[in-house]
Parts: sequence; structure tokens; C-alpha cells
Amino acid sequence: MSGDGKRGFVWLVGAGPGDPGLITVAGSARIAEADVLVYDRLANPRLLAGAPPETERIYVGKTLDHHTLTQDEINALLVERGRAGQTVVRLKGGDPFVFGRGGEEAEALRRAGVAFAVVPGVTSAIAAAAYAGIPVTQRGLASSFAVITGHEDPTKEETSIDWAKIAGGADTLVFLMGIGNLELIARQLIAHGRRDSTPAAVVASGTLPGQRVVTGTLADIAQRAAEADIQPPAVTIVGEVARLREELRWFDNRPLFGKRVLVTRAREQASALSARLEAEGAAVVEMPTIAIRGIAEPETARAAIATLADGEYAWAIFTSANAVDILLRRVAEAGRDARVFACRIGAIGPETAAALAAHGLRADIVPAPERSVAEGLLEALAGEDLTRKRVLLPRAAVARDALPEGLRRRGAAVDVLELYRIESPAADPAVLEALAAGEIDIVTFASSSTVRNLAGMLGGTLAPLRGRLIASIGPITSEAVREYGLGVDVEAGEHTIAGLVSALREHFSASPSSHRQVSPR
Repeated sequence: MSGDGKRGFVWLVGAGPGDPGLITVAGSARIAEADVLVYDRLANPRLLAGAPPETERIYVGKTLDHHTLTQDEINALLVERGRAGQTVVRLKGGDPFVFGRGGEEAEALRRAGVAFAVVPGVTSAIAAAAYAGIPVTQRGLASSFAVITGHEDPTKEETSIDWAKIAGGADTLVFLMGIGNLELIARQLIAHGRRDSTPAAVVASGTLPGQRVVTGTLADIAQRAAEADIQPPAVTIVGEVARLREELRWFDNRPLFGKRVLVTRAREQASALSARLEAEGAAVVEMPTIAIRGIAEPETARAAIATLADGEYAWAIFTSANAVDILLRRVAEAGRDARVFACRIGAIGPETAAALAAHGLRADIVPAPERSVAEGLLEALAGEDLTRKRVLLPRAAVARDALPEGLRRRGAAVDVLELYRIESPAADPAVLEALAAGEIDIVTFASSSTVRNLAGMLGGTLAPLRGRLIASIGPITSEAVREYGLGVDVEAGEHTIAGLVSALREHFSASPSSHRQVSPR
């Protein structure tokens, strides 16, 4: 971070083609160090979260008919902030030096005496083609490729494009930013020697969940793209390699491709589910319907921890990863570590067991994944003699009583330690509008709390979800959905996040006709 007397520095960083996972390791590291983040329209907004909260974020995006700042103004901004001693990251879609005007910015910085460096990015010229299943080179088909701007008017008198050389100069031609000039580009290529039967493909919003691909030939690709209402950003690939699209497509034929999926988990838990859904091709919309708030008084927690350490508990049984993380945080605050667990440990399912393992603790009892509910945990404990055994049950303030009552019926003395409360955060108006407009295809519920809290956000009803596919993590959650008069279309066989995603994958793999592509928004 900047400080008095610090020498300013400007990083010209390629943000990649759209998929936030395609930014380089070096690019991510520079974002994490930025005092100022100057970003383009095509830089994925999720990359901005990699900067510290105090980082100043400045949008300088451009469209054909509107420039937030002119290029000269952007250059001046970079110089000004660099001279002010700040670490500036200029985040540019794709690669800074591939039609990104990064060279102009570098020249301005050099003239002003401001130090800079370049972090290359994955260019859409290659990435969009790859995500469409089109290799820009292929033995026997293409041994060369060229990248050309499509933004220049091919009919202007002063064109800098030598169409005669371009048409025959490389096996594969990749045009960036050319959707508005596609008919003219095709006409020029045909006029200068390319066969009108040459395969061509247009990839819109390449590498993103809304990716759309139109294929054809030079003779008809412009008409096909217009009929499909293809909008920028788009990449056009011309050459024999475009024939490989149907054989090699991999990105847009995944089971959940084109599906907009609502994730309702708590913000700190949503990423795991979102990542798995995105790996299956989904466009994820996150709206946390629960927030985890720690409530255990320090004295209460310390007393339970001391009792644990003294060996007075025979069992500590966890019904959520939240309870694991919060209790272990309290253990650390008390100046202790995992050695306080002088007892056996139970976990309600594999995710809770994994949370324990992350703290160096191994669960002695874990029900089968398809029985990751209180009743399943009681079944797993069926062979244990719990008579007059003391059991610690760390959990949420409001939870089902099936487990503590079941343990007490077995003769156990159960101490419930309420560690946290599940609250309802404010709803995101944009997501509520998307639901009302039918723009969400699938709604996922990972707990009964997410069901009830979403209903609260919707005015005490789940009626706006009618017509959406409802996916539930297990029977308890499904029952909560049915309480609001809706059916459950997909229920996980294994009551875990992995099981929920697997159930969705199997559902759509079995009914591929239900797939649809989404237009870029």
C-alpha cells in the first residue's frame, strides 16, 4: 500500500477473456497489492473482490457509443496516480498488448517517467475459440493463425488492413470486436481470395456461462449471426479449424450450461456450492438468505471448553461445519487448541467431518452420506452405550430437537451449547427482480433455514418460485419447501453439497432437451 515517499508504480494487467479463473497467478497477486484499481468493461467484476477493501476502484469502461473516459484521460489518470506514489493496477480485458491499447498507456507512462510493468493476460483470440471447441491451429488443417481487429471499417479509404495479404496470409483468421462489421469482413475476404465456403464461427461472450456460438461459412456467417441476435463482445474465427466445433465442443455442452442457478447459502459458505455449479456450466446468482452470527457468551464457551479438557464429556457431537468453526475459534481465544477434545467426536455428515479434519480432529462417528440428518446420526450411535454419559452438543440457537431428545432417551446427559444464531440478511432487489421476471431457472436450498428465510424475503411465500426447478439437499430441507406449497424437483441422495450438485447433474444429463442457452446480459 502507498505511503509517504513511496515510489509509484503502474501495472498493466491482463484480466483474461471473461472467465475469472483464467486470470494469471501474477495478475491476481498484483490486484491484491493495488492502491488503485483502474478497470475496463470486459474485466470480470469478480476480479475486483481480489483487491483489499480500501483499494480505490475506478471504472473506465468504453462502449461504441459511450466512453467513461477518453484514452487520453485514462493515460493522464495513470500518470497522475503513479506520480502520487500509488501502486496502480490497470486491469484490461484479455491481454493489454492485444488490441487493448496497453502500448499507448505504456508510452504515456514512459514519457512521464512513471515506472511500469506488464502482466500478460489470456487473450480472447485464443480462449474464446478454445471454449467453443475450436483450436486455432491443428495438424493437417492449420499451421498458422493471425489476429486482426474487426473494429476498423474495411471500406474506409485509409484502412491499415491489407486485405489481400490477410485473406491468404494465415490458415486461421481471428477477428476481435468485429460483429458490427461482419458482413463487410466476409465480403472483403471473399473478394481477396478466400472461398465463400470457408468455415466460420462467431463466439459471443466467450468463456462465460452466457457463451453463444454460431457456425456457418463466409457466405452466410453474417446472416446467421444477425438471425441469432449475436451481440458484442464476440470473436469471429475463419478457417478449416471451425469445422472441429461440433466434434470438440466441451464448454457449452455440460449438463448445467445455460442454466441460471440461485444459491441461497450464507455468503461465507456460498463459494463452495457456486464453484461446483459453475464447473457444471451454470451461471450462478448468489443471494445469501442466512447470516451466521456468533452468540455464545465467552464465559459460557470457556466453561464448556474447560469441561471438555477435564475429560468430563464422553462425546462432543457436531451437526454443522459452522458449529465446528465457531467452537474452535472460541478454543483458540481461550488460549487452547484441539487437545481440549478429551472425548469421542461425532459429525452429522461428511462436510462437518471435513470441517473437523481441517482443525486436526477426526470424527469417530459419521453417518452414511445419504443419512446426514439427526436421525442418521442417532442410528450411527446405536451401538454406543450412552447411559449416564455426558454429551456436548454445540449448535445453532434455533434447531431441531430430534438429536438432543433422541440422545436423552438413550440415557445421555446432553448439554446444548448455543454458539450462533441464523439471521436473515437484506434481500438483493436485483435478484428478487430476476426471480419475478423468470430469469432464474433453478433455486437451490442447502438447509431448511434457507427455505424459510427466502420465503420471508418474498413476503412469507415461495409463490414466485413456481415454474423454477427446486433442488434440495435432503429430506428435512425438502419438507420445509413443501410447507410453502411447492414441490421439490431434485433431492440429493447424499445430503451434501457434492450430492446436491451431483443430483442436478444427473437430472439434466437424463433430460438434455431441457438445456437452453442464455443470451449475454
